[in-house]
Amino acid sequence: MDQLKPSPPNSSPLTPISFLDRAATVYADSPSIIYNSTVYTWSVTHRRCIQLASSLSSLIGITRGQVVSVFAPNIPAIYELHFAVPMAGAVLNTINTRLDARTISVLLRHSESKLLFVDFFSKSLIRDAISLFPSDAKPPLLVLITDGPVEASTDVDFFFDTYEGLLGKGDPDFKWIRPKTEWDPIVLNYTSGTTSSPKGVVHCHRGSFIITVDSLIDWSMPKQPVYLWTLPMFHSNGWSYPWGMAAVGGTNICLRKVDANNIFRLIKDHNVTHMCGAPVVLNMLSNSENRATLKNPVHILTAGAPPPAAVLSKTEALGFIVSHGYGLTETGGTMVSCAWKSEWNRFPATERARLKARQGVRTIAMTEVDVVDSDTGKSVKRDGLSVGEIVLRGGCIMLGYLKDPVATGKCMRENGWFYTGDVGVMYPDGYLEIKDRVKDVIISGGENMSSVEVESVLYTNPVINEAAVVARPDEFWGETPCAFVSLKKRGEMTSMEMEKEIIEYCRDRLPHYMVPKTVVVKEELPRTSTGKIQKYVLREMAKAMGTSRISRM
Repeated sequence: MDQLKPSPPNSSPLTPISFLDRAATVYADSPSIIYNSTVYTWSVTHRRCIQLASSLSSLIGITRGQVVSVFAPNIPAIYELHFAVPMAGAVLNTINTRLDARTISVLLRHSESKLLFVDFFSKSLIRDAISLFPSDAKPPLLVLITDGPVEASTDVDFFFDTYEGLLGKGDPDFKWIRPKTEWDPIVLNYTSGTTSSPKGVVHCHRGSFIITVDSLIDWSMPKQPVYLWTLPMFHSNGWSYPWGMAAVGGTNICLRKVDANNIFRLIKDHNVTHMCGAPVVLNMLSNSENRATLKNPVHILTAGAPPPAAVLSKTEALGFIVSHGYGLTETGGTMVSCAWKSEWNRFPATERARLKARQGVRTIAMTEVDVVDSDTGKSVKRDGLSVGEIVLRGGCIMLGYLKDPVATGKCMRENGWFYTGDVGVMYPDGYLEIKDRVKDVIISGGENMSSVEVESVLYTNPVINEAAVVARPDEFWGETPCAFVSLKKRGEMTSMEMEKEIIEYCRDRLPHYMVPKTVVVKEELPRTSTGKIQKYVLREMAKAMGTSRISRM
């Protein structure tokens, strides 16, 4: 036995890009992408990705390991780029379309992106981002993505080419560039709300292959599903489902803008079977004025924030079959899921919703998941009460943070665990539930934001003496940022006027989704004996305030 070793025939690097080659053979004439009146088959999608990879390599000169970025909603181009960019040997960077010009500029410089694909409706924003580059920094080449012919008013000279123009110049017989090893990077994803110190999560081909296959199995994904893209593909690469749909020959229904009316219409028009989304999407559907019971059940996977049990109940009452998972940008998708037990179907609806609101157990590809004492590393009691930090171990964990070995070392410890920074409990049945976040991350609509970054902007306001930002429960977004501030001097403004002015101040300096929806002016903020602001006290205050937009205290 000892003489049998790995050899070239059994050591081909794992990569999810190979799923597209197979789809072009098995599902050649089946629909791959539907977007408005555009319909592609898998053979066409395969050819288009090959041609685009060819142009990236030969016309633009993109080489192995370089970063190629895309700023676009869920349209066919961003789906194709999940294959075309790695096929050129490059690393795909999908940028959050909710970010502002300043943040986009910082991320492009940090990633050293060589090329940026830009959606037509975002070209002004990207212009502003590029204008913020220092004079000695070289911005990426820009390629314009359009839904049709380029308008005469478009400043074409600002762009290297159009998406279709670049694709059309590629060689359909191009031999795509396979990874040298399965540890080669395939994607770079930035965690939300990071401008002063960007955290770029790098995943390899192997990890992306593992999470893709794992996600398909855990969700019991059948062959040729009809998948509606309500989850942004910029959000952790759509939890791996761009590659997953190729593996099972599914039909991708692309959707530029997510709203309840569009979702219900597309479900009916295309007989949608599966979709993903943060709890905010579930809330949108269940509270829509035009909501209606589905003719056929639709499977919906939710993650990104703990979903309220009430929202789960209302969504399932419409005919959706809700699955609940837990993952991070650093895991590439959901690697914990609330695996459902048939005996739970006998429980009342409220109890079923409570059970389903738990994050669950590790998926089959994860090695281990635990809740431990952050100081000792020992497992906490499995009693549903003892809290600890959630730690993970498995093949889908990131390679690390780009250009940040210190941050990488803090979460990827020598004891073999990845420390998530999330606080949770473990129940006697082995199911996990998140209770809080170590680093005060606020999750709004499935997007993570750093409270520290919002606070740093508040502290630049000359009238603010001290500031602390915590999460406030919100029936629609799940959570929204709530700022508690004390002032250097009151002046003649009322508290309500001051709160409004502070919100407007933040709106000019932050992406809108990070702007505090609530500002509370206090004489002083609660502090510990050592002078630290007591955020847990503020969280309780925010929780007790209800869900109104602006509050005073």
